[in-house]
Amino acid sequence: MIDLRSDTLTRPTDDMRRAMARAEVGDDVYGEDPTVARLEEHVAGLLGHEAALFTPTGSMANVLAVRSVVGVGQEVLCEARAHIARAELGAHGAYTGLTMRTWIHPRGQVDLATVRSMYAPDMGPFFVPTAAISVENTHNFAGGAVLPLEDLRDLREFATGVGVRIHVDGARLWNAHVATGVPLAEYGAIADVMAVCLSKGLGAPVGSLMVGSADAVAEARIWRKRMGGGMRQVGILAAAGLHALEHHVERLADDHAHARLLAEACGVDPATVDSNIVVVPRTDAADFVSAARAEGVLVAAVGPTAVRLVTHLDVSREDAEQAAAVFAKIA
Repeated sequence: MIDLRSDTLTRPTDDMRRAMARAEVGDDVYGEDPTVARLEEHVAGLLGHEAALFTPTGSMANVLAVRSVVGVGQEVLCEARAHIARAELGAHGAYTGLTMRTWIHPRGQVDLATVRSMYAPDMGPFFVPTAAISVENTHNFAGGAVLPLEDLRDLREFATGVGVRIHVDGARLWNAHVATGVPLAEYGAIADVMAVCLSKGLGAPVGSLMVGSADAVAEARIWRKRMGGGMRQVGILAAAGLHALEHHVERLADDHAHARLLAEACGVDPATVDSNIVVVPRTDAADFVSAARAEGVLVAAVGPTAVRLVTHLDVSREDAEQAAAVFAKIA
């Protein structure tokens, strides 16, 4: 089967497995795993921040990042289909006691005029104050859309002016970097806190990182343990992440090209595909999924009228061409 359901489905390459087997390890709860320390320092440096914290999941990294800038009874503003709002099972409210308000954009973009109108200053015991604004780059449920750097810089200027923080959900920030050529540190400069993922397009089996100031990360380390995320000889997994960052970032361009090939076969304008995710409007989404499976291709419905295709490390050019032929046939 050619599996296009998600880029989380990748399996470690042979070289990655060898790197994992060779990893020097220690007890990370004691702060003694040297491979984890190297990964955290490397990722923080790439993004231009002081520190980073290795976590088992992207949702945990996001929760730790957001709670570091939003307190109990405060709010974070985000786009309505943001991962933190739709796909983290209410963890932010459950752990932090925060609330969310959302704006809607068909491409998941920053709508600064609406954000300005939504922003609520601290007005005492009458209204929920806005503590942070969260953006997702690339935006998963908007079809892997990239947020333009200038829009992000304008948002940064506004946030600084009113004294609120910015959280960037950068689970697929590597895709945005490869798609645009924008240096990772320039994206990092937008954020007070971030989360980035190693187990999606980069192909590591497990792992994300929360990124921010040294103080924010030190506090997040306590909360990670409180949430059950303390890990022991986890350098074995950190080694996979280091290997992925060294070998699997630039090849994301192949995934982007494969996604455009699939989009064209499905009648979607390839120019609207920014990265490795294609959302195909289908009034018969469930039937489309079944028909594709019968032809040897796995895809996922993301609602009754939309199907999502995601290219990744385990999808070769030959696989993409074969899947495209299937989609052209059943479409």
